Amino acid sequence: MAKARTLFPFILITSLFFLWGFAHNLDPILIPHLQKSFTLTTVQATLVDSAVFIAYFLMALPAGFIMKKYGYKAGIITGLLVFALGSYLFIPAANTQQYTFFLIALFIIACGLTILETAANPYASSLGDPESSTQRLNLAQSFNGLAATLAPVIGARVILTKGYTAAQLSTMTEEGRKLALAAEAATVKMPYFILGSVLVLIAVVFAFTRLPAIQTNEGHVASKNIFHAFKHRHLTWSVIAQFFYVGAQVCVFSLFILYAPKAAGISEVKAADYLGLCGLAFLIGRFIGTYLMQYYSSARLLAAYAVINILLCIIAIWGYGMITIYTVVGICFFMSIMFPTIFALGIKDLRGDTEFGSSLIIMSIVGGAVLPRVFGYISDVTGNIQYGYAVPLICFAVVAFFGIKGHRVIVKPENLPVSAIL
Repeated sequence: MAKARTLFPFILITSLFFLWGFAHNLDPILIPHLQKSFTLTTVQATLVDSAVFIAYFLMALPAGFIMKKYGYKAGIITGLLVFALGSYLFIPAANTQQYTFFLIALFIIACGLTILETAANPYASSLGDPESSTQRLNLAQSFNGLAATLAPVIGARVILTKGYTAAQLSTMTEEGRKLALAAEAATVKMPYFILGSVLVLIAVVFAFTRLPAIQTNEGHVASKNIFHAFKHRHLTWSVIAQFFYVGAQVCVFSLFILYAPKAAGISEVKAADYLGLCGLAFLIGRFIGTYLMQYYSSARLLAAYAVINILLCIIAIWGYGMITIYTVVGICFFMSIMFPTIFALGIKDLRGDTEFGSSLIIMSIVGGAVLPRVFGYISDVTGNIQYGYAVPLICFAVVAFFGIKGHRVIVKPENLPVSAIL
């Protein structure tokens, strides 16, 4: 009976994972699209990721306060509506042809995503038996992987295939080039309008759906400030691990369409298809990882996957031709379980600190704004984008440490300074 009561709410929550996964995985299509339209360097193009992931840092605490004061349902509806507003802003951004306007729209989208993720991750984790929370969160996050499969393939055909080549643009007059780029910029309007409309519709469904209350502070007084959450050593290490993991994921996915043509000599559209294959590997990895967690501890599996990815990053740096593409597909498979597993291990046994703990882990997603910039800087300075994979390599080393040691639940005594947890 309890399972039947939570099934529909779990399905609704899972739909959110698909939606924000779809939005995130349109970003790798936007990066080469905007890079060409505005003649950007690799570092400048990564401002797309910066605009998105800085929002996570700035909005995570307000999102946590929304959840504590108004509840998960209010947080989810607020997140959906802000997400929709940002999607609709792509229409005036395309009309004005201002790169800054696109970045503002992406920032607002990410504010909505921050609220959604702050609510949906702990809610999905808590919606059932506590013993299976990590498996449940990995299952919900699998639909994020489905979005990672579909978004690049659909987005490339809607956005990239309707553009002009550099050779075609070079033969045009200044006025003709301006008109051509305006027409190219307009290709983003319809997909984001549709996305915004779907989000509004789902917000209405949530408004009329009764969600089960989730009790997170049983046996523990709710914390009055975010610093109280830092007494949990494993939470601190999860924040660090999530910062580096998200940075690695964004480097791999968002810069793939810039990486693949140079590493393997394929076209951007072909690269987008392989990015879809990366998403499929990510999706399959989530399902297989969820299954394996029945037999192996989630922390041990996390550490093993991170070590494998360290080795694959070495091949991505020094390999040649299509082997580099298949190597990155492998990296996507093995990083599939990392976000939900780090999150679930990080909020384990937080009780009254759960909302603030969730906010802190979501704040750490700012790694997606910082580390791709380092990747881009290495690529621009060395003239070889493959060398940028040194950044994900270091990131996976941090994740491996978390899986081996950092995840262990140790509560810091109240009278010790916060720095003692490290």
